[in-house]
Amino acid sequence: MKKLLLITILLTGSLFAQVKGNIEIPYIPYKIKTGKGSSVVQANCLTCHSFGYVLNMGKQSKSFWEEKVHKMVHSFKAPIKKKDQVIIANYLFKYYGNGKLK
Repeated sequence: MKKLLLITILLTGSLFAQVKGNIEIPYIPYKIKTGKGSSVVQANCLTCHSFGYVLNMGKQSKSFWEEKVHKMVHSFKAPIKKKDQVIIANYLFKYYGNGKLK
């Protein structure tokens, strides 16, 4: 009974939390390298997530970037055209790749 009461208090306690004023989420402008394909990346990728997502991956192989683009389209249902998928993967490899194909 005590456990149930404790859980109920913990779950409902946050309902009464109040914050005075507006809450602002900071905008972090990640710099994206300009080059062939950068406009396609901005049009397709940055509508869902910041470029920090790419930067956090570090320098990766071509197959890694191809798999990431594939995952965005098939797992997360990103509406990216087939030709744009190739452009995005090539851009990411050229500017954020490690020079290795695999």
